[in-house]
Amino acid sequence: MAKSNGCDKCNDITGASTLDLLNQDLAKQVRTAYDRIEDRGMSACLFGSGGTCCRNCNMGPCQIIDGVESMVGICGATADTVAARNFARIIAAGTASHTDHAREMVRGFIATAKGETPHEIKDVDKLHKMAKIFGIETEGRDKNEIALELGEKALAEFGQQEGELAMVKRAPAKQQEIWRKVGVVPRGIDREITEMMHRTHMGVDQEYQNIMLQAARCALADGWGASMLSTELTDIMFGTPTPKRAIVDLGVLKEDHVNVTVHGHEPLLAESLCLAAEDEEILALARKVGAKGVNLAGVCCTGNEILMRRGIPVAGSFIQQEMVLATGAVEAMVVDVQCVMQSLAQVVKGKHTDIITTNYRAKMPDAIHIQFEEHEAYNSAKEILKHAINNFKKRREFYIPKDKKLDVVVGFSHETINYMLGGRFRASYRPLNDNIINGRIRGVGAIVGCEHYKYADDVHFKIAVELIKNNVLVLATGCAAQALGRRGLLRPEAATEYAGDGLREVCEAVGMPPALHVGSCVDNSRLLIALTEMVNEGGLGEDISELPACGTAPLYMSEKAVAIGQYFVSSGAHVIFQNLPITGAKKFTEFIKGGMKEVYGACWDTEEDPIKLAQKMIKAIDGKREALGINKKQDRVLFDMAMRRDLEGRTLPDTGCGSGAH
Repeated sequence: MAKSNGCDKCNDITGASTLDLLNQDLAKQVRTAYDRIEDRGMSACLFGSGGTCCRNCNMGPCQIIDGVESMVGICGATADTVAARNFARIIAAGTASHTDHAREMVRGFIATAKGETPHEIKDVDKLHKMAKIFGIETEGRDKNEIALELGEKALAEFGQQEGELAMVKRAPAKQQEIWRKVGVVPRGIDREITEMMHRTHMGVDQEYQNIMLQAARCALADGWGASMLSTELTDIMFGTPTPKRAIVDLGVLKEDHVNVTVHGHEPLLAESLCLAAEDEEILALARKVGAKGVNLAGVCCTGNEILMRRGIPVAGSFIQQEMVLATGAVEAMVVDVQCVMQSLAQVVKGKHTDIITTNYRAKMPDAIHIQFEEHEAYNSAKEILKHAINNFKKRREFYIPKDKKLDVVVGFSHETINYMLGGRFRASYRPLNDNIINGRIRGVGAIVGCEHYKYADDVHFKIAVELIKNNVLVLATGCAAQALGRRGLLRPEAATEYAGDGLREVCEAVGMPPALHVGSCVDNSRLLIALTEMVNEGGLGEDISELPACGTAPLYMSEKAVAIGQYFVSSGAHVIFQNLPITGAKKFTEFIKGGMKEVYGACWDTEEDPIKLAQKMIKAIDGKREALGINKKQDRVLFDMAMRRDLEGRTLPDTGCGSGAH
């Protein structure tokens, strides 16, 4: 495993527990992605990396060189057209993945409202708020009746053909005006994906700026449609996350328990397993085979879902999924959709561990398939756990890292941040805005997305530390959030260790970490709402493009990350990746990195070096501060008696103290 360079790569990426595991003979027998990268012995295709390889018809494939007349597509397509089509298709695929996830969540929500699942409607307050957005009457109605109507209206938005998605109205008014002016307001979620795929078919849309208008509309259908629906309805059904301490580490596996890891993205499966693991029948079966119980642990974004709602520990992120199995201590890894590597079934060959696929969309050679039926969720979950329990006695050689577990504080939903800053009776973003205005907090930086096998250094950690020490509050989602957790940044104590004076003062006053775990990759919609609330609170401009905020998904692996990036750019937030497949098309690159700003007030950028990337984020934040006229930290004003008398009957000026930290 990682024979020559893998351990060096793991050193900074995956933490002490993984290094401990890699030093064991048991783990050295396992081939992982690190080995496969090393064995390839070739660099990436420059045409593919630059976005100028076209396979959209059967006359090619065409490899196109920008500016060389003889190296256009056989149909005459230029590098700019091909790069735009390829980029737009990445966005469409990412949006489709979030959309199918969201559709399953809506269907599960409807089934729950009908009483057909073991779940219930937990967050009634959010249910009523969402009902209002969809124009649903709540007065005097049962929560399940309201939820059923909400679920049916939400489901209709996927196939809607005309009009606007309901949650678009949650965006700042000025942002909505921009979208309507340029014609990118999503009409229906599925419609925008279908039209994007059609327009990038051979011989349809051939003008890169026009292609990217539809790409923006497609991405907005994700951020302000599918992903936002999934997050909000999941909160209503399973409870809106609140801060809690938990563990992110390989060492959460237990020697004397049946270890079941849940990997993928759809919370319906994981939540059902959580309930079934407490069933007395299941516990009795576990005791019968000599185990003390069932130990559930998360992997990837399903791990984030149950981590932030239930405090159930995370064994590993995307890049650790093979390593979790290399311990030899897992009875079953239960998977659903997205980011599940086909290599998993090969890693467990010869071991007692089973890979159990549960979704008809996502089967795998050499895995066991047990279909998870949402209308029979509890029984499906019990069947899966029974299979895992039967493997416990077959466990042989295993190794669980010890004494390296690091706790994290997670569960910072938009509502939690709102409450945390203002309290139950005056919850608001006013303290955050005030502390940005007075300069204690320089701005907000979002670090989202995947992790990557090709990078040796812990890029997320380096970026976050550079931001934090420069008083930028970090919001993190997905595997990026887990990476920060493994390095200790998701603890309140990290503010003292890493933060600049202003951010540290605010964090210590509130008792929060300098980097906040906001959820899974689908939960980036929470960031859209948080940014909107900052706008609505006042003092920081009229739309998202005026806020001192910037985002990055530096180690993006999945197409979903590009869709996320595009819906943030289209919403007015500057976004920086380490690289994008656009460099082979000069005009298109210039449009992505500059021209889009004229349309949305924001654009993309790229930077390979993590420190320089963070500094670019800070520069973008400082530019917004300067435009708002708040680029200089305000001094505190101490009032003498004469000044206080002079203030009688007037409104107090800004003292520079803010509302959240003194």
